[in-house]
Amino acid sequence: MKGIVVTLMAGAILLTSCQESLEDRCAREAKEFTEKNCPRAVDKEIVLDSMTFEKATHTISYLYTLNGTLDDPQRIDSTHFRELLLMEVKNSTNLKLYKDEGYAFRYAYYSQKNNGTKLFEATFRESDYR
Repeated sequence: MKGIVVTLMAGAILLTSCQESLEDRCAREAKEFTEKNCPRAVDKEIVLDSMTFEKATHTISYLYTLNGTLDDPQRIDSTHFRELLLMEVKNSTNLKLYKDEGYAFRYAYYSQKNNGTKLFEATFRESDYR
């Protein structure tokens, strides 16, 4: 009986030590998502190029390329665009786990026709989406 208890305790310790932290999980999932799904057309003029995670700042980043009529700095109303993205973050149930932990969400949009020139960037922290 004592041997069974020791074996169960050792198994529990081993399982606990093998559990992945939220940071490690987020980094792994971002990498796997990018490898399996990117580039991905979100719309005919928007392509999701990658998703990354920065452990030091707890920031999940989504990097996009714009093309067609959206690929124009004059067309991007940064205030309106930022508000729309913030509403997406606030309403997203997919981000709940990360929002509960206070992670930040960064969105960056680049130009296809102008060799990757950054057109827009916004980062939302816990104080923004709470």
